[in-house]
Amino acid sequence: MTTQPKPALTASRILVADDDFQVRRLFATKLKEAGYSVSETSSGRQALDILRSKRFQALVLDLDMPDTDGFDVLKAVRSEMPHLRVLVVSGYMQGQLLRAAEWFGAQGAIDKLSAPDTLIETMHRLLGDS
Repeated sequence: MTTQPKPALTASRILVADDDFQVRRLFATKLKEAGYSVSETSSGRQALDILRSKRFQALVLDLDMPDTDGFDVLKAVRSEMPHLRVLVVSGYMQGQLLRAAEWFGAQGAIDKLSAPDTLIETMHRLLGDS
């Protein structure tokens, strides 16, 4: 039996940055269904440009992107936007590398295989919506 996602208490703005269209669209859809306001991008460079131009409460960040990898984005975000909550995701970098992302300043890390089942719960926890 599947439980319905708990609606977000506020319309927090979340940016989903992932170069895989299907994964990005899945994450965005799930977050929108949970009541979040969601923007999407396929590039680390674009993610930084978007984050610098608008205020977001959270970033869902793929670590493995072709133009600017997630670690470079994470470093820039931590120095420029300390308020931003960052959830890193990866299909290839698991275990120690996801923990390393947390050490670099991400507030959460999940692998893409478990992300569809844990994304909303994790985002509620990161934003204090639970």
